[in-house]
Amino acid sequence: MAGCAGVSRLIYVRDLRLFAGVCRHRCFRNSYLSRALSTGVKEKVSSNTSNLGRGLTATLLAYFGFELYSNLTQSPAACDSDKDDIIEQADYLYGSGETIKLYQLLIQYKDSENAELLWRLARASRDLAQLSSTSADNKKKLIYEALAYAKKSLDKEPNFAAHKWYAICISDVGDYEGTKAKIANAYVIKEHFQKAIELNPKDATSIHLMGLWCFTFAEMPWYQQKIASMLFATPPTSTYEEALAYFIKAEEVDPNFYSKNLLMLGKTYLKLKSQKMALLWLTKAKDHPAYTEEDKQVQKEAVELLKTLGVKI
Repeated sequence: MAGCAGVSRLIYVRDLRLFAGVCRHRCFRNSYLSRALSTGVKEKVSSNTSNLGRGLTATLLAYFGFELYSNLTQSPAACDSDKDDIIEQADYLYGSGETIKLYQLLIQYKDSENAELLWRLARASRDLAQLSSTSADNKKKLIYEALAYAKKSLDKEPNFAAHKWYAICISDVGDYEGTKAKIANAYVIKEHFQKAIELNPKDATSIHLMGLWCFTFAEMPWYQQKIASMLFATPPTSTYEEALAYFIKAEEVDPNFYSKNLLMLGKTYLKLKSQKMALLWLTKAKDHPAYTEEDKQVQKEAVELLKTLGVKI
């Protein structure tokens, strides 16, 4: 048993040094893991050395897993000099559909001067606002906060994502400020979508949003057209053909990237009286995997439109 205790102690010292090296990483200074290694684990050595070889790996990995999440979600000051790590974690959470966790991570950096963090926070705030579990009051608050973060990001570094999310957030705020305000911002929104496409022609989402802008003004009712003519010498207008061109382009850039682009292709073809093509794209929208609440809504709308075309589902 003495020999086993000696081996366990050697394993402990070797692994302790390894994990202590991890703790010296700039994002883990003064961390829970560091404190554990210097206090609690030492107590374990003195009280039960013979069991260290068996329990060390599980114990330290548990500490490490907790520490990774804690430092990324609770200690912004510790990682202030290493935004790349936070951005990488944020992108992982976004790709995993972890909307609430993503917001909890990024909201700690609301006072940051980093444009990349800020536009991601704008996106996370907006996504949280769109959840069905978010109350109406909180949704409004989040929408206005998202606009503020997007604006700050744009002021710091006008990259394609900042332009895109600023335009999206302006449009969202218009839902609370009335038709007149929404129409008044039409050219501003269009300008930022176009700038986003110019800066990144391979961003399918920006292209889709430009198509959505065209579709919206192509189907604008007469009373909104009247308001637009009062606000602008040349009111914003578009056609379904223009909208279709953008939706097709978005699909060419990144096929099946977004269920709503499939839906909008189907709806636009319906407007253009092309039932065969509408059936094709509406069916694709219906069959697209539903990863998010929006995907589920898209599927529901696609099914309803297909039924109006005589498709039995």
